[in-house]
This record gives sequence, structure tokens and C-alpha cells, in this order.
Amino acid sequence: MSKGNILVVDDNRNVLLAIEMLLSQEFDRVSTISSPNLLISELRQNQYNLVLLDMNFKSGANTGNEGIYWLQRIREDHPDISVVLMTAYGDVELAVRALKAGATDFVLKPWDNTKLLATVRSAIHLNLSRREIKDLRQREKELKTSINRYDKEIIGSSKPFAEMLKTVEKVATTDTNVLITGENGTGKELIARRIHQLSGRSQELMVSVDMGAVSGTLFESELFGHVKGAFTDARENRTGKIELANKGSLFLDEIANLPLSLQPKLLAALQNRVITRVGSNETVPVDIRLISATNRNPARMVAEGLFREDLLYRINTISIEIPPLRSRTSDIPLLAGYFLKKYSEKYGKNPIEISERAMERMVRHSWPGNVRELEHTVEKAVILNESGRITETDLFSGSASGYLPDPGDTLNLVEIEKKVIMTAIERNQGNIKAAAEKLGITRQTLYNKMQKYGI
Repeated sequence: MSKGNILVVDDNRNVLLAIEMLLSQEFDRVSTISSPNLLISELRQNQYNLVLLDMNFKSGANTGNEGIYWLQRIREDHPDISVVLMTAYGDVELAVRALKAGATDFVLKPWDNTKLLATVRSAIHLNLSRREIKDLRQREKELKTSINRYDKEIIGSSKPFAEMLKTVEKVATTDTNVLITGENGTGKELIARRIHQLSGRSQELMVSVDMGAVSGTLFESELFGHVKGAFTDARENRTGKIELANKGSLFLDEIANLPLSLQPKLLAALQNRVITRVGSNETVPVDIRLISATNRNPARMVAEGLFREDLLYRINTISIEIPPLRSRTSDIPLLAGYFLKKYSEKYGKNPIEISERAMERMVRHSWPGNVRELEHTVEKAVILNESGRITETDLFSGSASGYLPDPGDTLNLVEIEKKVIMTAIERNQGNIKAAAEKLGITRQTLYNKMQKYGI
């Protein structure tokens, strides 16, 4: 028996009986009504895949106007239901009117059983396909909403931070490319997501690519995708991140790590709005809003020949610099309070407070790892706390922050950062990955800083 529920509407009871006997042998349920006035209420009470609808109900009528009227009513309330119209008058013009009005097909009386069954099967298959597409679109919408959801809040009311947020709000509503700059841990991805959420693309995906975490040999495949057989391990087609972000936003974090050899291809994709998968000659049109971020100085990289100037112009229509935490110290108590509440709830701790001296030390601290370092410091203090009160020692002993000298020792930020890195590496027995995690930065960033300071 085939899947499908069918409603037959005809004022001739013999017709209803004949169709019911024919179709009930193959389909789940076949219901019949003799008056179209009962049609709408029946559709509201029960679920149908197909309506077989007579086109004339009044005695002597042959215009098909009644069938067209009830077809339009069905389409208004139940657009997914397939409707096959039946008439004893084989009029081509009438058939064209019915199809233009939204009918799935047209059946002439008397019908051929084989042809009627074929028409019904096709119409039900169309209905099931429509419902599947509708379900897939709903699931896609829910998935996009879930992926775009970001559980981190933007915290800060200091003047430099507030001014930066004003710029974000102005820029977000446009479709221009944005370059976000700032030190590690300042929240560049958070600001990128804020831009996406405020944009006209907020219902689509924001696809993120950490350029510092992608192997150099896989850059091209990661961004542009590849076709099966393009290289040794290309066992199937793969959609690149640029194509995946179509209609939405593409966030390229640490874009300064993009190899110079690939920069022309990215530039061409941005200019021409098309991409070509690795191993293919076919171009794929894309519509993206590019948001990039870096902790390096792009202008200096251009001067050093490490970054193309024309690509910088393309990604840098608007530049937004996130201020480091040390330049917005009034936000530190707000952030600390937020993280304290967040991790107290996460780890099931009773209400915890931060002592006055501990907060004063936090405000004085230079926080080279910025907000990320502050968050990790508070989280660790919450996990280890048993007294319900976090002290200065709890925050600045044996943690990433404990690597730092007291601000009174030196105010030279370069010296502080160099000493922090050396201490972190020493305390983690030379384990670069562990040291980077403690410092709240990526391993690649730590390598870059070690090279910078000759460590």
C-alpha cells in the first residue's frame, strides 16, 4: 500500500464510490465528501496529501468556475496540498486555467483507471517532496540560528570601548568589508559576530576560519573547496568556507597568516564574486560579507612585502580597533563580576565575592592576555575557591596571571610580556602548547612572540 491520504470532492455519489474503491486498495486513506462547502473544514480537521476535486457542482454547469474557486481556497490555506481537478468536459482552455491557478494536474471523466492511478501517485509524490523541502528549510533555519547563537556577552562601558561599539553599530547595517584589529584576547571574534547579528545577513551563517590554525598546504582547499581527485587525499567533493558562507558573512581570523601565494586568489574572489574549487575549471558565484581580524600591523606587513597592498585595501574598507583591557580599566570590575557569576553557576559554587584588595590588584594589572586572560584567571579562582571569598593570592598565584611581575617592578610592557612568556615556558617545562593555554593565546601567536623576543 502506498503512502498518502486522499480527499475526493464530487456531487455524484457513484463517482465517489468508484474512486474510493479504486484508490483505497493502494493508498492509506481515501475520504469522500459530496459538497464543496465541507471542503475547508475537512482539510483543517484532517491531514491530506491530495484533493481530487470536481470542477462543476451545479446542475448543468460546465464553466469550471466552481472548481477554480475551491482550488484557490485550498491554495490559500494549504499551499502544499496537491490538487487534481476532474471534469467531464475536455476543454483545453479550462485545463490551462486550472493549471495557472495552481492545480497539479487535470483528469477527464470518464477516466482510465491506469492513467488516474499514475496521476494520483505523481501528485502525492509532489506533495511529499514539498513537505520534505519545507521541513529541510525549517531545519536549515533552526540550524543556522543555533550555529549563529553566541553565548558570550559584550561587556564594557568605558569611553574607548563605547566609542568602538558605536562604530560597530554604524558599520554593521552596511554590507561593507570590515577589518578588526586588536591584541590577542580582546574579543575580535565577539565583535565580528556582533557585526553579523546586526546586519541584514543575520538569518544566514557566519562562517569562521582561523587562518592561524590551518596548515599551509590546506589553505586553498579550506577556503575554496576541492573536487574529488584534485589531490591524493581528495576522496570526495568538498565545499570551501567561502562558498559555505554564501548569502552570509565570512570571518577570516588572523588573516595576516594567509600565505602570500594565496592572496591573489582571495583578492580575485572578492573582486569578481566567484570562486573556483581546487581541481575544477567551473566558477561558482558567491555573495559574502567579509569580516577579517588580525593582531598584527597590516600596513607594516605591506611595507615588509608580506601582505598585498591591493588586498589590504579590499578587506579594509572600514577598520575597527578594539582597545586593550589596560586602556579601559573601568571595565575590569564589570568583566570580573560577569565571569564570577558565570563560572560560579557553571561549577555549582555558592555565591562568591572578590575581595577589595584583589579587585584593586586586578585593576592595576596590565593583562597582556586581555579579556581572555582575565576570564581564565577568574575561572581558575572560582574552581579552586572554598571560602566563598576570592583574595589577591587566589588570583595571582600559580595561574597565568601569576607569571606576571607586580606593576611596581616595571612599567615597560615589552619587558613584562617577555618575562611572562619566559616564565610560562619555564613553568610548563618547555611545553609550548601548555604555555600558550596558560597565557590565553594560540600556540602560533606564542611562537610569533618568541621569535619577536628572541626566546
